[in-house]
Amino acid sequence: MQKFPVAINATAFILEVVFCMVRVSAQEPPARTTLSRKDVAYTIAEQQYVVLTRGDIEAVVVDNNGIDDSVLPGHRAGYHGLGSLKHRLRPENCFVPAYAGLNFEHIHDGTTQERKILFEPRMAPMELRVIDRYTVELYQPPTPTWKLESALRYEVLEDGALQMTVECIPWGRSFRRGYIGLFWASYIDRPESTIIHFWGIEESRPGELRWIKAFSPRHGVASTHPGVHDLRVFTFDETFPLTLVFNRSSYRYAEPWYFGITKGMALLFVFRPKDHVWFAQSPSGGGQGNPAWDFQYFIEPYQVGQRYQMVMRLVYVPYQSHEQVRGLAHSHLSALAALE
Repeated sequence: MQKFPVAINATAFILEVVFCMVRVSAQEPPARTTLSRKDVAYTIAEQQYVVLTRGDIEAVVVDNNGIDDSVLPGHRAGYHGLGSLKHRLRPENCFVPAYAGLNFEHIHDGTTQERKILFEPRMAPMELRVIDRYTVELYQPPTPTWKLESALRYEVLEDGALQMTVECIPWGRSFRRGYIGLFWASYIDRPESTIIHFWGIEESRPGELRWIKAFSPRHGVASTHPGVHDLRVFTFDETFPLTLVFNRSSYRYAEPWYFGITKGMALLFVFRPKDHVWFAQSPSGGGQGNPAWDFQYFIEPYQVGQRYQMVMRLVYVPYQSHEQVRGLAHSHLSALAALE
């Protein structure tokens, strides 16, 4: 008779596990990387980077090893993603050569941690997977501290835009404040201005949509810009050292894209509306005169073992006018919005 409750408990446990698996499966997005699509064939890159060329664009995707050759001269270890981005009309790298663009910079939960933990994507092992001539992925097994497994797919599209798809799975209850904070940085090489431009509002004039020229006077001050309808509040330690993450400006964006101007080119970041990213910036993230044009993605609440996804595009074109860039942004925004 004493075994009966044990059997009930065991059955209840099994049913709970099955229920969780069904619930997770129902909530997960369509599979888009090798993290979720085991049927996709790939090869491991023979070296630490892959050059992708299509149309006017040359993009070099690099893992987090240091490189110093003719393709990536003086590239420092830890910086990964786009080691280089060039256009036919501007053959110089638009990113600081030692650093990178679309660099997966931080995993955090708003708690004070050692630098090596907050910068764990830079340091944990990565695998560079070649899918086809226009597509590669940076795969990272569950990281030592946060236990976050991820795949970042970089694909150069037919029109030269670069689409980045992020998929990740938390494998532990490592995030003490109940949310996962992810941060990407792009270090721009000596642009005309550190300002970023977007269509939005100033909070003191909520009914007045206009062009916003967002300027951060110094690193970690007025650095972050959420969306107009994004009312999420994330708690964090008073001593949390990543000052860019939560130091809000007085601006909010009305459409999920922004751009900066560098050497006569527009560098446009376009985001899927459903991902509710926050824009971020630093006037000196890549050194004096080299701003960081960044963004953040938050997952709240999160479930262990569930797969999450974020999709964005980076567009690099000759700059003509703000309206030209806005029209281009709307075109890519429509394509991204169609991705469920």
